[in-house]
Amino acid sequence: MHFLVVGPGAMGCLFAARLKKAGHVVTLLDYRPKRVDHINEHGIRVEGITGDYEVLVPAVTGKSAEIPDVVLICVKANQTRKAAKELAAWLDSEARVLTLQNGLGNLEILEEIFGKDRVLGGVTAEGATLLGRGHIRHAGQGDTVIGPEGPHEGPVSEIVSAFKEAGFNIRPAKNVNDLIWGKLIINVGINALTAITRLKNGRLPDIEGTRLIMEEAVREAVSVAHAKKITLPYPDPQKRVTEVCLATAENIASMLQDVLKQKITEVAFINGAIVREGKELDISTPVNHTLTCLVQAIQETYDESVNGK
Repeated sequence: MHFLVVGPGAMGCLFAARLKKAGHVVTLLDYRPKRVDHINEHGIRVEGITGDYEVLVPAVTGKSAEIPDVVLICVKANQTRKAAKELAAWLDSEARVLTLQNGLGNLEILEEIFGKDRVLGGVTAEGATLLGRGHIRHAGQGDTVIGPEGPHEGPVSEIVSAFKEAGFNIRPAKNVNDLIWGKLIINVGINALTAITRLKNGRLPDIEGTRLIMEEAVREAVSVAHAKKITLPYPDPQKRVTEVCLATAENIASMLQDVLKQKITEVAFINGAIVREGKELDISTPVNHTLTCLVQAIQETYDESVNGK
């Protein structure tokens, strides 16, 4: 299959490298010419739990010379609409668009632009850290689930086979929305707290203050999910968030990576999404509101922060 991976961040580079290494045709799409030149010259360098290797993956800006079968959207949530509109100007009408992004709202934006029948959604528990241009550390392995599941030998089945060939633990599912909410609640408990405290995932359950805030943020999110009739893909959300913290103990969460690099975070699409959904349902979400405000304050004042000696 021919994959177009949009966004050469940590997850984009991981999926591009693994798919190319498995023998698939892969192209990376980026908006930064200098980064494209660097990746074309040096390839993608991966280190971590699945070994150290380098893979030559062609990168482009603008339109890809080859028409992809599948477009994998790996940009930050706040960039989804812009990237999708640019793609829609030239993308073949038969190409499938798959999002494994964090947060709430990406699937809806893509369906609005490309049509519901072309868009696939899902979640991944793979963990990766961007170390430099085209250079990542594969920090943790986990399941990837996509859907909605279609007929046998259909597009979803083909994508699942390709991902399995690349070494990913992947399966199809019928209800994507429940999966997205399941991943959202885990991110609600972890990401903003790491961005504020600058701690790795594994420390959050160990410290009383962060553990209590994490529990309250998750409780609010679960209340909203239940009010929306969401069936979460695990029986005990609090336990699941703690399990993920421990399983990814050494991982630097994506929101913390953004803060360390002084970039705009996805907090508006994670904790902020719980606040917005809660308002519509008249459910109070004070902890998520506070976490959202704090992370947004951090990202709005990068050039003013005091660094201790």
